[in-house]
Amino acid sequence: MRKNFGVKSWFYPLPVLIIGSYDKNGNANVMNAAWGGLYDRNKIILCLSASHKTSKNIKEVGAFTVSFANKEHVVESDYVGLVSANDVSDKLKKAHLTTLKSDFVNAPVIQEFPMTLECQLISYTADGNIIGEIINISADESILSQEGLIDIQKLAPIVYDPVYNNYHVVGQKVGNAFQDGQKLKEDKK
Repeated sequence: MRKNFGVKSWFYPLPVLIIGSYDKNGNANVMNAAWGGLYDRNKIILCLSASHKTSKNIKEVGAFTVSFANKEHVVESDYVGLVSANDVSDKLKKAHLTTLKSDFVNAPVIQEFPMTLECQLISYTADGNIIGEIINISADESILSQEGLIDIQKLAPIVYDPVYNNYHVVGQKVGNAFQDGQKLKEDKK
């Protein structure tokens, strides 16, 4: 038997995205957003309210970064989602987060988050969503595998549980994409 809940904004997994931007004066800002994801092979979409300082910054400057919140920085990640830069101008400092300018776009890379998508604004959709092109992906060497690629267990990204308002860490391998289902394809023959 199934239980019906009606319409809710329950979607799994919701990555905890840390959005970095500069305002027109070059001041860095950061916010936590769970409503966003891959839009195409090299594009990302963010669903942010127009009232966010980050939305205004992206519109003015035309660039942003997206980092993945991780297990090591849950407190900082949550804080930058609790307070608005419209009200707290030094929230980066209060969160003990530091930035450096991206080499690829006019946006800050938050140093404490080891993986960052550096994006150029493409457009705003009719309903206000932000679409950006991924220009570069940068990763701290501490999260790289022996092959030199990003290791999800070392990254330890977190996801948001919208039902209980919890954060959970991602990383346990449970299968092999594009391989495990081959057995069922072969069984049909």
